[in-house]
Amino acid sequence: MAAQLIVVAYPDMFKAEEVRLTLMKLQKSYLIDMEDAVVVTKDAKGKIALNQINNLTTAGAVSGGFWGLLIGLLFMNPLLGAAVGASTGAVSGALSDVGINDNFMKELAGHLEPETSALFILVRSVTLDKVLPEIEPFGGKVLQSSLTQEDEAKLQAALNSGK
Repeated sequence: MAAQLIVVAYPDMFKAEEVRLTLMKLQKSYLIDMEDAVVVTKDAKGKIALNQINNLTTAGAVSGGFWGLLIGLLFMNPLLGAAVGASTGAVSGALSDVGINDNFMKELAGHLEPETSALFILVRSVTLDKVLPEIEPFGGKVLQSSLTQEDEAKLQAALNSGK
C-alpha cells in the first residue's frame, strides 16, 4: 500500500510541532506508521521554514565517515579515508530528497497566513479510531490529502470538534 499524504494547517506557529510530537509518540505505540513528518512555519515576514524530522546531510556525513574510516584502515590511511567518506556522505545526504518533496511543501506553504504552521505527513498505516482522539484537541484544517473522501471527512470532523 502506498503512503497517504496529509497536510493540516494550524492557526499558530507551534501547534504543528505539538501534533508531530504526539504522532511520534503514537508511532512508538505502533498506532501510526509515518514515512515522513515535516513541520512548515511561516513567520510574520512571510518567510517559510521547513523543519524536517531527519537531517540527511548529517546522517550522510556520519555514515560516510564510518565507511571512509573503515576503508582508510584497510589502506593504512584512516584519517584521509574518514575525511573523504564524511564529505562524500554529506554531499550525497544533501542531494537526497526522501519523503515529501520540498518544493511542493514550499509552494503549498506560500498560501498559509503569516505566523501559522502546517504539518505534512506521509502515513503508511494508521489505526484511525485510536489516533483521531489523540490529535482532536489540537484542531486544524485539512489543506490537502490523498485519503479517501470518507477518511478525510472523519479527520476534518475530529479536528473541528477539538477547537
